[in-house]
Amino acid sequence: MAAAAAFCSEMEPAPPPAAAPPAPAAAEPRSAELVCAQGRNLKAVLCLRCGSRVLLPGAATFALRELLLPAMRKKAAAAAGGGGDLVREHWLVRDMFSFENVGFTRDVGNVKFLVCADCEAGPIGWHCLDDKDSFYVALERVAHE
Repeated sequence: MAAAAAFCSEMEPAPPPAAAPPAPAAAEPRSAELVCAQGRNLKAVLCLRCGSRVLLPGAATFALRELLLPAMRKKAAAAAGGGGDLVREHWLVRDMFSFENVGFTRDVGNVKFLVCADCEAGPIGWHCLDDKDSFYVALERVAHE
């Protein structure tokens, strides 16, 4: 179990130094138009490929957390291996039953990746098995309506 917990912690970078500069202003406008005053999603969250509804408005909370997600590509290309993307802005879902339409990959170490349940596009998000109440959906991997 300790090795599995270590896998999740490896997916996160170390905390920033105390004198870290503020987040770039370029990231603010995208999330600002999607987040209500209470920090929840204003719009429905959709699959980029097929348009299937993943979350209803108000079902998730905006969260900043750096996570490494494998690159989005077809299954054959994914099996060949390759890099990923460091993603910072997410919708945080606390209850898996809040999703309208999402699938989960098999365990990869102590992580399950989130995919569209209809077309299997993804990964669109990340879930560490050590934290049963935290599901992260990357804002840049989904559409909003």
